[in-house]
Order: sequence, then C-alpha cells, then structure tokens
Amino acid sequence: MSLSAREFDLLVDKLGYRTRGGAHLLAWLEVDGKVVARTRRSRKSSGDLPMSHSIRQQMKMSETEMREAVACTLGRDAYLDILRGKGVL
Repeated sequence: MSLSAREFDLLVDKLGYRTRGGAHLLAWLEVDGKVVARTRRSRKSSGDLPMSHSIRQQMKMSETEMREAVACTLGRDAYLDILRGKGVL
C-alpha cells in the first residue's frame, strides 16, 4: 500500500502522534509518558512516500489496519486496542 505525504500527516494527527519538524517530519506516539511508536517522513516528499511499508511497520500496523486508518474507519481508541493486543502497550 502506498501512502502519500498528505495521508501520512492526516494519519499521525488522527492517531494522536506528536510531531516535530526539521529536515524530516518526526512523529512519535506517547501513552502514559512512554514513547511506544515512532516514525518519520521526508519534508521534501509531496507525492507517494517511498518507504510506506517501513512507516506502516514502525507504526506497528498490518496493511489492513493501515488501509482502515487512512479510510478513517480506524480511530485512536481502536489503534490503541491494536497496540495492546500486540503487546506494545
């Protein structure tokens, strides 16, 4: 599944990731003061991101879960439940 830069930005915002700019847009998810997932994308990217599969893996999501999140059928609470089920939380 390919992921555009715009979809990435919307996705990290919707799932509650904190971000910091620079040469790359860094994003990390904190739960109870602990960083549980982190990813990044290049600021120069405007179309499809070349490392979409790596971003998906860093966010601890399957391809199906990523599709649901991009389609707005997977929210933050469901995402946190997925992370709990995988033993990340």
